Amino acid sequence: MTSTNAAKADENKLYLELETGTVTIELRPDLAPKHVERITTLAKEGFYDGVIFHRVIDGFMAQTGDPTGTGTGGSDYPDLPAEFTPQPYKRGTIGMARTSNPDSANSQFFICFTDDGCSFLTGQYTVWGEVVDGMELVDNIAKGEPPRNPDKIVTMRVGSESAEEAAE
Repeated sequence: MTSTNAAKADENKLYLELETGTVTIELRPDLAPKHVERITTLAKEGFYDGVIFHRVIDGFMAQTGDPTGTGTGGSDYPDLPAEFTPQPYKRGTIGMARTSNPDSANSQFFICFTDDGCSFLTGQYTVWGEVVDGMELVDNIAKGEPPRNPDKIVTMRVGSESAEEAAE
C-alpha cells in the first residue's frame, strides 16, 4: 500500500480513547456520508473530549456525545437528515441517536453491545461506523441511565489526525 493509500485508509478510522484504552472505529462514509462528516468534524474540533457515556444499558448499547451529559444536548451545528440503510445493527455497530424525528441526529451516538439487543434498530437509525478493535473496553463501560460513576471519552481523533500528531 502506498503512503497515499495508507493515509486514505486511516482517514476512515476514529480512535476513541477511554481511560481503559483505545477503541478503533471503522467509519462508513459509504452508508452515511453526512453523518461521518459530522462526527469527524466534531472529533477534529475536540467536541467529544471529556464527554461522558450518559446512557448505558446492559445487553443493548452505550450512548454518548452530549456535552451536557443529560441526553438532551448536542453541537451548534444543525441536525442531520436521516441516512437510513438496511445495514444490520449488531455487536459493535455505531449509530446516531435521535429523537422521534428521524431527521434530528446531531452529535450523540451509541455503540451496540450485542447482535440481538440492537437488531430492531436496523433501518430506523443511521449506521455510521463499526468497532473493529477494543470492543472489550466498550463492554466494560459503566452501566446506568445515567451511570453512578460514568465513563468518559478522554479524546476522540480521526485516524489521519492521529497519524499527523504522531509524525510531529
